[in-house]
Amino acid sequence: MPDRTAARTRQAPVADRPEAIRNVALVGCSAAGKTTLAESLALASGAIGRAGKVTDGTTVSDHDEIEQRHRRSVQLAVLPVEWNGLRINLIDTPGHPDFDAEVRAGLHAADAAVFVVSAADPITAATRALWRECEDESIPRAIAVTKLDIARHSYDDMLEQCHDAFGLGPDTVRALFYPVFDDARPIGSMGLLTGRSYGEPGDCPVSREARESLVEAISGQDDTLMERFVAGEQLDPQSLQDGLTREILSCAMHPTLPVTDTGVGAVELLELITWGFPDPTHRLRGAPECDPDGPLAAQIVRVTGDAYVGRISLVRVYAGTLRPDTTVVLTGGERDGRERIPALTSPFGVQQSPAAEAVAGDIVCVGKLATAQAGDVLHDPGSPVDLPMWPVPTPLLPIAIEARSRSDDDKLSQALARLAAEDPAVRVEQNPDTHQVVLWCTGEAHAELVVDRLRNRYGVQVDVVRHRVALRETFAAPATGHGRLVKQSGGHGQYAVCDLEIEPLPAGSGVVFDERVVGGAVPRQFIPSVEKGVRAQTAKGVVTENPMVDVRVTLVDGKAHSVDSSDAAFQAAAGLALRDAASHTETRMLEPVAAVRVIVPEEHLGAVLGDLSSRRGRVLGTEAPEPGVALLRAEVPEVELNRYPVELRAITQGTGDFARMYLRHEPMPAALAAAYLDGADAHA
Repeated sequence: MPDRTAARTRQAPVADRPEAIRNVALVGCSAAGKTTLAESLALASGAIGRAGKVTDGTTVSDHDEIEQRHRRSVQLAVLPVEWNGLRINLIDTPGHPDFDAEVRAGLHAADAAVFVVSAADPITAATRALWRECEDESIPRAIAVTKLDIARHSYDDMLEQCHDAFGLGPDTVRALFYPVFDDARPIGSMGLLTGRSYGEPGDCPVSREARESLVEAISGQDDTLMERFVAGEQLDPQSLQDGLTREILSCAMHPTLPVTDTGVGAVELLELITWGFPDPTHRLRGAPECDPDGPLAAQIVRVTGDAYVGRISLVRVYAGTLRPDTTVVLTGGERDGRERIPALTSPFGVQQSPAAEAVAGDIVCVGKLATAQAGDVLHDPGSPVDLPMWPVPTPLLPIAIEARSRSDDDKLSQALARLAAEDPAVRVEQNPDTHQVVLWCTGEAHAELVVDRLRNRYGVQVDVVRHRVALRETFAAPATGHGRLVKQSGGHGQYAVCDLEIEPLPAGSGVVFDERVVGGAVPRQFIPSVEKGVRAQTAKGVVTENPMVDVRVTLVDGKAHSVDSSDAAFQAAAGLALRDAASHTETRMLEPVAAVRVIVPEEHLGAVLGDLSSRRGRVLGTEAPEPGVALLRAEVPEVELNRYPVELRAITQGTGDFARMYLRHEPMPAALAAAYLDGADAHA
């Protein structure tokens, strides 16, 4: 284990004004090289040493034990570095699509983004979707191209891929730096605007025409520069840099540069961030003016647990200054309460260092906010503020868990509450029909992480069990049942006789009780007792342990004893009569059916239609909400949807999306019902 006491002595770069801060998210698919790039930037800035170590000997990528076990980043990490007198908060985000909520939280906390794409792999659909979201939010972007040493594609090929993948015009993605090679190995880069070389000397495939093309593209957006360019004037690098900065901030141009795991491109990217990316005053996202002297407006980006200091909230300050030992109002959902701010710390991965304060635009950690959840807002008393929550993907993959022991069961509720507070992408359900604890997750990797956190972070041993859907049962045909309870022991006995008629009703009718007793065969005071017994038996099931619905139960006859009949006796007799009727006729299992909307690229439409048919789905229609995209509407039994999020992602190569909503219960095929009730996989 790292010695975190030593880590807290490390001094983080300090910013005393918003203009001295840059908040930059590193985004891209898994294995693209985001964390490696973050380490290279930290090394180039001096935040870590040559061996990739901070002062306590841990590496940037040593996030926590869970990430080490899963061998992937599962949560965002903030790494503040200093360059040219500026504090750059690098927000390293996960690449796996299951942790999309972390990516969106990181983008929400950032003012610009660096898309990390690998020359050895195709640009994924998830990366393209993130780019479109950044475009919608007007987030300035740059592109870092990695793995050119093992590339399937050249640097120029990657520029073309970015044009195609991100749907951009010819002037929007532009190479700002070109790689310098030595025997096909990138060893440096060449800046097109300045002509400056970085790294070692070698062969650079950049041409004079490439620089002139970049200069023309920058000049084309500025009348003054265009006049000078057309006049044949040699434009100075500073004027071009200023023009490019305007294009970056307006999202009209996105510079690219090569980076390697040996550090090529790190200095170049740090310099681009300092002069080309916005400070926090440029993007307000509906927040108050980014004034460090104004009222406080801050938002919790994520909440996590730490074995040493407890609960930690990562906070982005939008306005005002957050200081220790001050009282703030924490608002979230229907919660609204005051909290006292303890000591502040600056994050560096999982490491913490003391922070005296956090000015508008900065990112800081706050401990021990007992009720905090991601998205909650912090503001000064008497100065309320509303900050939007970032989009969180709907969790659609259910997993059911059971506590392994009584002591684990006692701890489970508190652990689930902490889990839900830390991870807005998980939904905890106590299913009243199946009596299961269900965790709704975004995918298999997310589900594994959630269970791992319960077991290892919160010390609650749980087992994953088969998730059950809420089945119902009903009568398939009319039937009659006779229930007779006669017990005699010392003193009063128990005596009740009921004769019931049962008939099926249309779907959605529930349980209807009626009576046609003549001649006082069942005394009037016991008829409510019969109804109570009928409803109790149907609620817990007659044939199986699933509730019975859509039946009319009519009391037609019975007998009573002047001494031994009682309310309890007639309740029991009613249950016996229902079970007797079920033994003489056919009953059916009813399964829940969901209304499903699936959105996929047109090229995957056939595969998705075939898959839905194999799940007993009924496709109601398709439409094209936009060119190249298909929207399917279908009705699918919920038992067939347990693993659908995972399988849809595989079928569509991660491009498919769907939503589900309970529609109704309808009869389940008898063979599938028998297999499901026996514990088999109905879909198999």
